[in-house]
Amino acid sequence: MIPLETIPLFRNLNPAEFQALRMITQERHFAAGQDIFLEGAPGDGVYFVKDGLVEISAGQGQRHVFSRLGPGEIFGEMSIIEHRPRSANATAAQDSEVYFLPRGEMLPFIQRSPGLAFALLQQISHRLREFNQLHLRELVQAESLAVIGKFAQGIVHDLKNPLSIISLSSEMFDMPGINLEIRAKAQIRIRKQVERISDMVSDILIFTQGEQKAAALKPGDFRTFMLELIGDLRSEAELRDSQIEMENVPPAGTVLFDPRSLSRVFFNLVGNATDIMLNGGKIFLRFASDGREITTEIEDTGPGIAPEIADRLFQPFATHGKTKGTGLGLSICKKIVEDHGGRISVRGEPGRGAIFSFTLPLAK
Repeated sequence: MIPLETIPLFRNLNPAEFQALRMITQERHFAAGQDIFLEGAPGDGVYFVKDGLVEISAGQGQRHVFSRLGPGEIFGEMSIIEHRPRSANATAAQDSEVYFLPRGEMLPFIQRSPGLAFALLQQISHRLREFNQLHLRELVQAESLAVIGKFAQGIVHDLKNPLSIISLSSEMFDMPGINLEIRAKAQIRIRKQVERISDMVSDILIFTQGEQKAAALKPGDFRTFMLELIGDLRSEAELRDSQIEMENVPPAGTVLFDPRSLSRVFFNLVGNATDIMLNGGKIFLRFASDGREITTEIEDTGPGIAPEIADRLFQPFATHGKTKGTGLGLSICKKIVEDHGGRISVRGEPGRGAIFSFTLPLAK
């Protein structure tokens, strides 16, 4: 039987934080063979095994067990960062006791505790690694190892940058003598990176499940959006020894857009540029408006794009010049831009790097 305070995720909480955690924790008992939750059920919170053994399985008829968890281990953790139905079943393999932390109470607690947010995301990254490795072994028999292996490796790779930013921000948050303004900025940055990881997970689920999700578009000023986003983009580029330069001020103009999905386009394109510039480099952002639409160009100082592969870059699993990545980034960019009523393309010119360009129509 594992006390709550000895669970690795909570070991670094201070007494006040742990007391707050204790207040939102429920203890539940399940008899052997009893379902804790079922695939497709609402993701209402996260569980930790207090005592006993829990089986995680897939399928609604003949279940396939792919994980067995003992005291101190976490399950149902994806419900914290994405509000989606459960993707697996959890069953008590023997008489078991669990700690349950409801999602509604857990989310504000994580936002107040950057260290816990980082530890939770590390746990999720570790679980994704285990999940990928398990399915890679099974997919060998289906002769899909080459594609799925690269896909799984890319998922872990894509998590590294937001995890690094969360780690740096949480360290800054906890430094003695840091003023309230810097702490507030660090907390905002952590929250944005949690949202990024949630978006990444959703993108993968949308792609693998074939779900078509329409963006919720609302009017907003493009210049305001870009000036708020550029700081986070620069932080992302600096992790790879790269710099971002805005060659001109973004044009003011009302566009119909979803800020989170449009931000994903910029992060994907900047991430691709930093990946291909192995020793660092520069990324140039430039903007133009003709009264009908706003055009954004993102150019890097990398080796450029060969014309013969330019048309294939926006297809799923297509990569060029990168050793890692899911191969979904540009296809996701294409879908997001087209959902916004725009167009995206790439071109190369002699002596220049890749130049990605996309448009957004101005609201009438």
